Amino acid sequence: MRSEWDGWTRVGRYGVEATFRAGFRMRFAGLEHIPTAGGALLTYNHVSVLDPLMVALGAAKRGRPVRFLVLTDDYERSVVGWTFRRTRQIPIKRGLGDWTAIEQVADVLRGGRLAGMAPEGTVGHGSEIQAGKRGAARIALAAGVPVVPVGIWGTNDRWGKQGPSWELKRPAAATVFGPPIVARGTPRSIPDTAAMTERIMAGIAEVAEQAREAAALVSPPRRAVR
Repeated sequence: MRSEWDGWTRVGRYGVEATFRAGFRMRFAGLEHIPTAGGALLTYNHVSVLDPLMVALGAAKRGRPVRFLVLTDDYERSVVGWTFRRTRQIPIKRGLGDWTAIEQVADVLRGGRLAGMAPEGTVGHGSEIQAGKRGAARIALAAGVPVVPVGIWGTNDRWGKQGPSWELKRPAAATVFGPPIVARGTPRSIPDTAAMTERIMAGIAEVAEQAREAAALVSPPRRAVR
C-alpha cells in the first residue's frame, strides 16, 4: 500500500514541529483514539488559526498525516496556497452545502485517509463552543467513517481571534483527542445530520474542557540558574 506520507508532507511535519516546539510548551493526550489505519474525520474546536497544525502534530505522533479542508480562495493564493497544494490539502468553497464538495472530502475518507475540519467554521474566543455547522456530520455520514473529537487550548495565546501576539513567551498548549463517535444515519436526512452534529459538538465540548485543564498542568518554563 502506498505510504500516506510524501516528501512535502514530511518536510512540513518536521518544519512545523520544530517551530511549535520553539513557540509552545505542548502537551498531547488521547492519542490512542486516533486510528492507526483507515479513514476518520478529526473535528476540533477553533480558538486559533494555528489549531489545524496542532491536530496534525498529534496525528503525526500516531504515524498519520491529516488533510484539512481549505477555502478555495486561500488554496489559490500564491504563497500559502503553494503550501496547501504541495501538502495535498482539500480545497472547498465557503460553506458545505455543495454536495460535490462533500463527496470530494468523503472520497478522501473512504480511501482510508484522515481529514480534519472545525465544525464551528470560524475562530471563536474559546469561552464557549460555537454552534456547529452540519458539514462535518454530512461528510462523516456520507463516508461512513468515525469522527474523532479534538479539544485545543493555548494556541489562542499566540494567535487568537484578536490576532497574533508577538510577546516573547512560550505559552502552554494542549491538544486532547477523544473517543471516536460512530457515524449513524444518512447524509441527506435533516434529522440524522442534526443528531450527528449534536453528538459531534458535545464530544468537542468535552475534550475542549479537558484541553483547558491539561494546558494548566503543563510545566512552566525553567528559569536560568544564576
